Amino acid sequence: MGFQLDFWDYATFAALFVIGAAFLGVLIFILGLPGRIAIARKHPEADAVYLMGWIGFLAVVPWIQALVWAFKPTDVIDLRYLPRDVQRQTDDIIRQLKGEGPRRQDGPPTHPPGPDDGSAPS
Repeated sequence: MGFQLDFWDYATFAALFVIGAAFLGVLIFILGLPGRIAIARKHPEADAVYLMGWIGFLAVVPWIQALVWAFKPTDVIDLRYLPRDVQRQTDDIIRQLKGEGPRRQDGPPTHPPGPDDGSAPS
């Protein structure tokens, strides 16, 4: 090579390696931050926020949007955790909005026969 490597050359390589590893560690921490915040806040779309935070390394704007989205208060109600009577009321309201008939107590919802269900009215 034409020159000798001494202690300071090796110290420089070690310092560059430590700086590079620290940079990658900070980058990984920052890119995963929106997802970790969303998971900690029990955000209903935490997986999407997490993915958008990681995709944010391509451009800064998606990462900022993911960070804002992680802090956005959610008023989404998960119907799986409501009491049974509230679930039935919600189902009845949805059926009414769809134009279906009232739900029978012993079976599936009833609706008037029409041309699209195969039975013709008589």
